[in-house]
Amino acid sequence: MGNARLLVVEDDIDIANMLKIYFTSLQYDVDVANRGRDALEKTKHVLPHLIVLDIMLPDIDGYEVCRNLRTSMRTSHIPVIFLTQKDERSDKLQGLELGADDYITKPFDIEELKLRVQGAIRRSERESLTDPRSGLPAGRLIEEQLRRIIREKDWALLDVRVNNFEAFKDVYGFVAGDDVVRFAAMMIGEVVDELGTTNDFIGHAGGDNFIINTTNEAAPNIRQRLKERFANEVQSHYNFIDRQQGFIQAPKAESGVEKVGFMYFSAGLVSPSLQSFADIREITELAAEARRQDTAATSAA
Repeated sequence: MGNARLLVVEDDIDIANMLKIYFTSLQYDVDVANRGRDALEKTKHVLPHLIVLDIMLPDIDGYEVCRNLRTSMRTSHIPVIFLTQKDERSDKLQGLELGADDYITKPFDIEELKLRVQGAIRRSERESLTDPRSGLPAGRLIEEQLRRIIREKDWALLDVRVNNFEAFKDVYGFVAGDDVVRFAAMMIGEVVDELGTTNDFIGHAGGDNFIINTTNEAAPNIRQRLKERFANEVQSHYNFIDRQQGFIQAPKAESGVEKVGFMYFSAGLVSPSLQSFADIREITELAAEARRQDTAATSAA
């Protein structure tokens, strides 16, 4: 996986900088927010793998930040460790009741905090709650979301895939491939923020495959914007020569090489307004079939 992403929410500049320097030295990607609302805004653009959250903040307190995180489909899975001077049992219980994963009081042992951060991220990945590259919900969380929406009426599901991804990875390597996965996840988040609703759900089904649960009204616009933006921006992941010639020379399974075009998004759309579903497996099967049809239509164009 790439570096795990931490979001430190701390209004004490000295502590925030110390944590940023320390965890960066351990190969984490660290972002800092000094206010609660700034932290919530940051999670709309990049999902961290874990949040270290102070309770006493200058605008809204850490409890309110945690409550917002837990009530949003987009952020409910992110592990949260409270970091605070409060040492009262009632304060700890309030944080844990809101869904915090751990609680550590100031002054704290930085090595202990490191171990708690590592443990929370490992538990999240082991339980298939998040994909380690994108930080998006995966596995069980996606299944839970599908079970939730199958009982509702106004929803749509987009099955999104990065086509030609495997050929790109064969040529450029898995590190570049992971960069594309993170790039795709970030772009999906930005487009859903722009055109979707606060209750929309984004999941990473694995590899080059993502799912988006949104409304019937928003789904077609999200689909179109994603395909256009990805096609316009993905070329930055190719070298100058490949960009100039418009393709890559990828190894064939048997022998030799073949010309493969740039990566592009295909997206299948299903909705109870268009189909009926017996169970969540049928939702995913029909969404995958719709996505394959979109791939075929794009290839033929």
